[in-house]
Amino acid sequence: MAKTLARPAAAALFTLLAVIVPGTAPASAAPLQAAATSCYGGAVTVSTDDSLEFGPYTSSARCKDINVRIVGGDAGSVNACVKFVRYGTCNYWTTIGWGWKTIATDVLDGTRFTVPLGVDLEGATARVEIAY
Repeated sequence: MAKTLARPAAAALFTLLAVIVPGTAPASAAPLQAAATSCYGGAVTVSTDDSLEFGPYTSSARCKDINVRIVGGDAGSVNACVKFVRYGTCNYWTTIGWGWKTIATDVLDGTRFTVPLGVDLEGATARVEIAY
């Protein structure tokens, strides 16, 4: 009889430990990580020595947003906006650093746009990645 009780108790303890002790990321995190990887994995790299406009690009299902980050050059930051071809004007200017920054959200697939960039200091250069 002790053996019969020990097995359910051991099973209950194992289940409790599985809940309390963190393991790998939950399965639901994998699709989010894969989406981010494919979005950034498709980034294009452009260089600027002052205010220039890059594109036109066409958004796709790869990314929901348009993201930019500095990857090289001597500029501490750049200013960027998204200029949707349909409207011809910038949405808003955003200061970008060395980490990914979203410059437009919830962009519909198939939307054509350009990305004007500018550096704060004259003569500074920046190499940036644009993920869309």
